[in-house]
Amino acid sequence: MRVRLGSADAGSPLSDAVLQRLEAAVGPDHVLVEGDAVDDAGHDWWPLTLVWDRQGDRPARPAAVVRPGSTEEVAAVLTAASAERTPVTAFGGRSGVCGGSLPVRGGISLDLTRLDEIVDIDSENLMCRTQAGVFGPDYEAALADAGLTGGHFPQSIDLSTVGGWIACRGAGQYSNRYGKIEDIVRGLEVVLADGRVLRTNPVPAAATGPDLMRPFVGSEGTLGIITEATMQVWPRPRATEKRAWSLGRFSDGLDVLRRTLRAGAHPACLRLYDGPESARSFSLPDDRNALVLLAEGEPDEVAWQVEVVHDLVGDTFDARTEDAALVDRWLEHRNDVSALHEVVARGIVVDTIEVSAPWSRLPGIYDAVQKDVLAVDKALVCTAHSSHAYPSGGCLYFTFAGMPDPDPEAVDAFYDACWDKAMAAVTGAGGAISHHHGIGLVRARFMQRELGETGMGVLSAMKAALDPHGILNPDKLGLGSILWQGRH
Repeated sequence: MRVRLGSADAGSPLSDAVLQRLEAAVGPDHVLVEGDAVDDAGHDWWPLTLVWDRQGDRPARPAAVVRPGSTEEVAAVLTAASAERTPVTAFGGRSGVCGGSLPVRGGISLDLTRLDEIVDIDSENLMCRTQAGVFGPDYEAALADAGLTGGHFPQSIDLSTVGGWIACRGAGQYSNRYGKIEDIVRGLEVVLADGRVLRTNPVPAAATGPDLMRPFVGSEGTLGIITEATMQVWPRPRATEKRAWSLGRFSDGLDVLRRTLRAGAHPACLRLYDGPESARSFSLPDDRNALVLLAEGEPDEVAWQVEVVHDLVGDTFDARTEDAALVDRWLEHRNDVSALHEVVARGIVVDTIEVSAPWSRLPGIYDAVQKDVLAVDKALVCTAHSSHAYPSGGCLYFTFAGMPDPDPEAVDAFYDACWDKAMAAVTGAGGAISHHHGIGLVRARFMQRELGETGMGVLSAMKAALDPHGILNPDKLGLGSILWQGRH
């Protein structure tokens, strides 16, 4: 297979001197230079790379996979890599969909999944100290045994790790109640590019100058490697209620979301689907827009949240009550992405684009993205739902698909055109180009437009200060020469 991304020497073998230092750091059994583990490290869940696989193209390949088992071993690896100017791309479950964990410059893929210890669960202060490589189900199961929940349930929970959630600034499906990951994390342990270790104090609030933890939340491994986190947790809810409705217009559903949050209600899950997605996911007529509610917490709190949404829906023209089993249907299938491989096998190019904006701009963004993406030659569908809501705005999650000619250049041109049209519509309306999937390679070329020249300069200055040799996850966040636009 051909390696498409990165420099000509990406994936070239490491020198004997580097390999010796790595083996001394983590043990020879945890430095892999061949086999499935090395090949797999060149992939994540970026949907376009599934198409590449079928066309005989590998997106990337590291020279070695290194598996440290402690913060000290991570520090030793980075010390060696910095001295030898060797690229290091950290990963956990590789569940990202934007190419963020692809080792585009070769070098070392740093597998953090041996950092799998939950260090302490503090029920009195509602905090959990955990290593970064703990997978979602293991994290939640340990908390459940203590009568607690982490409140963070991304679609990728079975495949993703705590460190990945933080590094990519993710959102769980119950974020309306518990917040995004940046609202949940309380403290970090981070290894810097030169091997130094930064630890921030996990307190509920402080005024000790700028929060040194925040630059690493969402930095996608470009500023430092997260090895441990202290997270806020909650008592497990004592009550749960489910409801479902459908509305005649998507914009009316957005208004119900807005007014719900404005009223101070924060149901764990309140999701709105447009007509095509309502038909596909819930077997409703395609002129109906499904609204599903899952509220959890104390019994009185839950009853009040359900009442708030029920009354707001009742004030909406052409609203209908649907069977609450629609919520169970969503819960049953919410993490199932098995159809992706089948779709790709049929020659269809598909991807998702999640963005956020203030309420007043969301209806316009919904219309503009759909119109502009569907205008791309060979586009078949562009649908959307709203998955996360806040008092000031919400998230729109688009899915587009098309069937371009099978030629690799035609596939890439179609894919890029859909992204270009969607991002132009979003930034033109004042929205954010990502809500929770991150930047990686896919959105790298849009970062200058998103942050502005000054903002991008500040980010670049932080990168230069913390990683002067540019070894950490090169070319991600728009910090490098590879700004994805067709295969290189």
